[in-house]
Amino acid sequence: QVQLVESGGGLVQAGDSLGLSCANSGRTFTSYAMGWFRQTPGKEREFVAAINWSGGRTYYADSVKDRFTISKDNAKNTLSLRMNSLKPEDTAVYYCAAGLSPGTSWYQYDYWGQGTQVTVSS
Repeated sequence: QVQLVESGGGLVQAGDSLGLSCANSGRTFTSYAMGWFRQTPGKEREFVAAINWSGGRTYYADSVKDRFTISKDNAKNTLSLRMNSLKPEDTAVYYCAAGLSPGTSWYQYDYWGQGTQVTVSS
């Protein structure tokens, strides 16, 4: 089975950069599309970025476009999210997910990690 574990979250200041990683200890990423979502208390899980199975196509939410970069390494079985120019509104728990298609809705994914906290101070 697919088992996802996020890492790299932490406390940073506005304008800083941070990299998140998602490691799969189960099935290879090769045949899966991957996505990053984030969630804050009282709000629905929000789409951040997605990437198709080969890594050749990427998708981003307007709120992170031109600041975040999603990538995957099928050989190493890892997914990454590079976050630049972080803003306080980026504060959330970030989750990685795997599914058959790089959709923008949480219910389109079949496997999820436990999440990693990202906090951006002003």
